[in-house]
Amino acid sequence: MDLNSILYGFEVALHPTNLIFVFLGVLIGTAIGVLPGLGPSATIALLLPITYTMAPETALIMLAGIYYGSMYGGTITSVLLNLPGEAASVITTLDGYQMAVRGRAGQALSIAAIGSFIGGMVSVAALIFVAPPLAALAIRIGPPEFAVLTLLGIALITRLGTGSTWKSLAAAAFGLLLGTVGQDIFTGEQRLIGGVLELADGFDFVVVAIGVFGIGEILHNCENTAAGVAIRTKLREFLPSRKEMKTSAGPIARGSALGFGIGLLPGGGGVLSSIISYAWEKARSKTPERFGRGAIEGVAGPETANNASSTSAFVPLLTLGLPSNAVLALLYGALLIQGITPGPQLMHTSPAVFWGVIASMAIGNVFLIILNLPLVGVFTQLLRIRMSVLGPAAILISLIGAYSLANRLFDVWLVIVFGVLGYLMRKGGFDAAPFVIAFILGPIMETSFRQSLVMSGAGIGVYLQRPAALAMLVLLVAVFAAAPLKRRFGGRRRAAGDRPEQPESTPTSR
Repeated sequence: MDLNSILYGFEVALHPTNLIFVFLGVLIGTAIGVLPGLGPSATIALLLPITYTMAPETALIMLAGIYYGSMYGGTITSVLLNLPGEAASVITTLDGYQMAVRGRAGQALSIAAIGSFIGGMVSVAALIFVAPPLAALAIRIGPPEFAVLTLLGIALITRLGTGSTWKSLAAAAFGLLLGTVGQDIFTGEQRLIGGVLELADGFDFVVVAIGVFGIGEILHNCENTAAGVAIRTKLREFLPSRKEMKTSAGPIARGSALGFGIGLLPGGGGVLSSIISYAWEKARSKTPERFGRGAIEGVAGPETANNASSTSAFVPLLTLGLPSNAVLALLYGALLIQGITPGPQLMHTSPAVFWGVIASMAIGNVFLIILNLPLVGVFTQLLRIRMSVLGPAAILISLIGAYSLANRLFDVWLVIVFGVLGYLMRKGGFDAAPFVIAFILGPIMETSFRQSLVMSGAGIGVYLQRPAALAMLVLLVAVFAAAPLKRRFGGRRRAAGDRPEQPESTPTSR
């Protein structure tokens, strides 16, 4: 890679104006990640008119900062209130919130900040040196591979819950069903809306997440608090111990590599990277039963992968003109507004934009660690507030956030309905994570599957003809076959190990 281009990128990013906007971007991103309802998509859409008068590199630097800054902001509420601010933060609730319940919220937030910083910096370094050749490889991943990848993600999340596998499968199936509500993007027909025009665009993720995770958990906690169970957290020694840092080192390293690779895929992103990182860490752990009950590896790996993938997702955007998600689609639009078309020639036609944005991510991650790590102690103090006070306040903020999505009272009622559903799921022993993850990935899987059918002439042989898709199908079968085989052969080993040893014969005394 041309060293002069890298130095030029840092020269652009370190310009005083761009430095200010990097800082503003990550600060705004962290704030909107904390506030339910006001996600990066809505914020960037609101700020697009402001970018008209900015230099192209300054505008994209600020908007990119909002994007990856919101990833850590969503972690804060995921850990403290079991309320994921972003889709990718759903996985963090599995162990992050359990750590908070056990008085280790500070350690969870600290390791999330450290992991996010390392993952982001590793991803930026990799972007600088290998972006162009990796972008050429990423374009070969098509709808068949992505359909199987999303199905694999749903399968993995059903295997990762702490409850019954059958209940997780039922929750995921219900999530898939709700994901089909709304307009069919291929035929334009309305599906399962029951004559309710407000459902023409389907259910919004924020509405579902706020209801099922946020309000459902608050109602459950209020019930427990009334029974004399209160959540507290230790404010002293909120940084991870040396042992916890050593335990988290492997997940952070693996999450960085995994998140970077998945982020490169056109259509990849934080949700899939978080799921696969969590599955990987649980599968290789010698004590997998700790996951879902406050394992710090369950926070370190997914949070690192999440941030790494949000950074590397800029490769298909800048080099191929392929936005991976709604936020990057808005950034794509911001470039078009500036008269710049992302594509293979961008690094040559607009080097200030290409290299300046990549260099700014390194600076932005430094700002994030400086902003958030010292504030961990402040964040954890939220848990000192009695649930009888914190619960209603959180519900009020959630309902305001839901209303702000489209200024519709209908969304407020939906949040309440999903809140009751989340509460009933908790009471019935159903894990909410498979439900929400399937709801997110279902429409993506459906679109990719139907595109694959169009490619192959309505045949499924395309999945057997493409090596990557076939390999993932084999892995998918292995995910479901592993548990029964483990129970069968593991049970035999335990039975053999539990047999009482025959006492050795001793000579009888005469």
